[in-house]
Amino acid sequence: MAYNEKLAGRIREELAERKHVEEKKMMGGLCFLYKGKMCCGIVKDDMMVRVIESKTEAALSHRHVREMDFTGRPLKGFVYVSPDGYKKIKDLSYWVNMGIEFVDSLPPEKFKQKVKKKTSKKVTKKISRKAAPKKDSLKKKTGK
Repeated sequence: MAYNEKLAGRIREELAERKHVEEKKMMGGLCFLYKGKMCCGIVKDDMMVRVIESKTEAALSHRHVREMDFTGRPLKGFVYVSPDGYKKIKDLSYWVNMGIEFVDSLPPEKFKQKVKKKTSKKVTKKISRKAAPKKDSLKKKTGK
C-alpha cells in the first residue's frame, strides 16, 4: 500500500534531532518508532498519531482529526490527522510531539534476557588446548 512520501520526509526532518528513532513498514503504510514504540505513522495521505488516553478528547476536538478506524472499528489511543491538519510546520510538529509524549508516558520495560535455545545432543566438541596440535609440531610438518 502506498503512503505519502512527502509527509514521510517532513516527519523524518521533525524527528531528525532525536535518538532511538526507527522506521518500519506496517499497518499498510509507514510507522515511526521512538524508543522501540510506535509514535506516529502514515497511511495513504493521513498521519496516524498515538495519543495518551487522557488527551484523546482534546486531540479529537481539533479540525481535520478523527478516530483511527483502520480495522473498521475505532482503535483506542490512535487518531488520524488529514492533510489539512498537518499542512503547517507547527501543526506537524504538534502531532509528532504528541506521539513522542505518548511513548514517553509508557512505563519503562524491564530488561528481558534472551532465552538460549537448548542445543541438540549432536553437538560437535570443542577442541581443548591439550588436544590441539602445538605450533612447533606444525612447523616441523610444513618445514617452516
